[in-house]
Amino acid sequence: MHTQASTLFTDFDIHLFKEGRHYELYKKLGSFPMNLEGVAGVHFAVWAPNAERVAVIGDFNYWNPDSHLLNPRWDGSGIWEGFVPGAQNGQCYKYHLQYQGNQFEKGDPFARKWEHPPRTASVVWTDDYTWQDQQWLELRKKHPPHRSPVSVYELHIGSWRRNVLEENRSLTYRELAAELIPYIKDLGFTHVEFMPVMEHPYDPSWGYQITGYFAPTSRFGTPADFKYLIDALHNAGIGVYLDWVPSHFPSDAHGLFRFDGTALFEHEDPRLGYHPDWSSYIFNYGRNEVRSFLISNAAFWLDQFHADGLRVDAVASMLYLDYSREHDQWVPNRFGGRENLEAIDFMRQLNQHVYGAFEGITTIAEESTSWPAVTQPVHHGGLGFGMKWMMGWMNDNLKYFAKEPLYRAFHQNDVTFSLNYAFSENFMLPLSHDEVVHGKGALLQKMPGDPWQKLANLRLLLGWMFTHPGAKLLFMGVEMAQPNEWNHANSLPWHLLENSAHKGVYNCLKALNTVYKQNPALFEKQFELEGFRWLDFADAKNSVLVFERLGTHQTLLVAVNATPQTFDAYQIGYPKQAGFREILNTDAQDFGGSGFVNGLQTLSTTTNQSHGHPHSVQIKLPPLGICIFEVLENE
Repeated sequence: MHTQASTLFTDFDIHLFKEGRHYELYKKLGSFPMNLEGVAGVHFAVWAPNAERVAVIGDFNYWNPDSHLLNPRWDGSGIWEGFVPGAQNGQCYKYHLQYQGNQFEKGDPFARKWEHPPRTASVVWTDDYTWQDQQWLELRKKHPPHRSPVSVYELHIGSWRRNVLEENRSLTYRELAAELIPYIKDLGFTHVEFMPVMEHPYDPSWGYQITGYFAPTSRFGTPADFKYLIDALHNAGIGVYLDWVPSHFPSDAHGLFRFDGTALFEHEDPRLGYHPDWSSYIFNYGRNEVRSFLISNAAFWLDQFHADGLRVDAVASMLYLDYSREHDQWVPNRFGGRENLEAIDFMRQLNQHVYGAFEGITTIAEESTSWPAVTQPVHHGGLGFGMKWMMGWMNDNLKYFAKEPLYRAFHQNDVTFSLNYAFSENFMLPLSHDEVVHGKGALLQKMPGDPWQKLANLRLLLGWMFTHPGAKLLFMGVEMAQPNEWNHANSLPWHLLENSAHKGVYNCLKALNTVYKQNPALFEKQFELEGFRWLDFADAKNSVLVFERLGTHQTLLVAVNATPQTFDAYQIGYPKQAGFREILNTDAQDFGGSGFVNGLQTLSTTTNQSHGHPHSVQIKLPPLGICIFEVLENE
């Protein structure tokens, strides 16, 4: 029998949907508990334009495909809808579709909740969660990330900490709130970034193969529980970025793949629609309804879950039609080029909408190529992202730090080259999960030398990262100098923090976060050339770098020594008379270092010329260390 006729759509909704400009589809498509003419039930609506028949099946009708047929709309939108009396919040359901005689079942693309994997049904869901983060949202508007410290702790919820007393299970969203928040506050990070929390069927995909784009995974609790986690983070003064994957989706039978029996969300031609790297399918960005789906999804997490931003995964794969393909495996655009024109338009449209609708948020592109103007506004010809991962910095520096210090003198350019382009985009420096998986080893494993030198090199890398222009992102585990690469099935090795050497790295990172947040010279102009000045990058013989970070009313001097040798009186040329007070030294004993520090005394310039400057100052330069000085002028 057919469901009762009902609709949540106006003609204007349909117009926007067809034009690819409906950005609140999550309020129209999906399942919605409601009362219709005094009868309690659920309204269902799904986009399946090529289906010949659509029914909703679930706990409310014994999963009978003949009980509740949906009604096709008359306007050519391809939407099927209907009202099921007696259906309730929390009940499981799927859509039963027919195409060319074939019958199959699909989950709801707009479901707010799904069953716990490996079960694959959607769940009718609504909640009345009351947010308590209004003060945070107002504060966010006044402190845009471009002029504020942005230090991000990236984590995978399932493996951050596990309950070893209960079969090594992952923490729930609410348990995570209780344990993560004091930890992040102590370490001093300004934000957390969750690897994809959207529902996904396969644990080893880490969440990057999504089947439920509008639902936080049920592995760790309900959508209200996830809201509680974000709310609690906000009330602790910690921002939340979500990893978002609009680049591809898996072929699981209950998901988006060939949703109505045809290539609906993807391309029919595998040269356009199949991703060889991930054995997944690429969204058809040229289809207006798909754009409405994706941009609505981005807006959903910013609106319904109060996320402070989205880290957009695999942007490079979206920009280029020939990405990871041989010459005969891709189709040129209408001008004969390799650029994916539809994806470019989609990203611009996405960024224009979310920045206009949600004040104070940011979007972050994981983009590894030299594509220009990724973080320039759309009206200036850019893609409109707020930040871009600085993959070149990451690759060059990990290559450099893997070298024995003896050979670093011949590779100084590896660490200085990034400053040639550091201000061409709004860059975030990433040492992410990608660098500690698939046989790459943990960051500590990449470092050369004996155990002490490995830890010193890691502290040096962190110090270089926090003094280099740009926002910061670190993957969980680096703070405890995890010795083995990340395994999504296991907890972090928390026992390491009981070891003084590993706890020293934790203390060093905590101090770096404090210095970063408390000194405007490190963040006020972190995306501007005016915020950085070399004093000496030519001492390759000693593998030493000296530079300044400049704020509106503050200057910091930074000296880097990438070898185990020490300097009792390293001479630095300076353009004017000044004093220097050391505010951090990665060789401090509290950090597990040798204690070769400059101490609390103020160092002053003399009139001895050096490096072409009329003044100079002599400092103690620690082994495999970095020291940061506040410049006190006119001392």
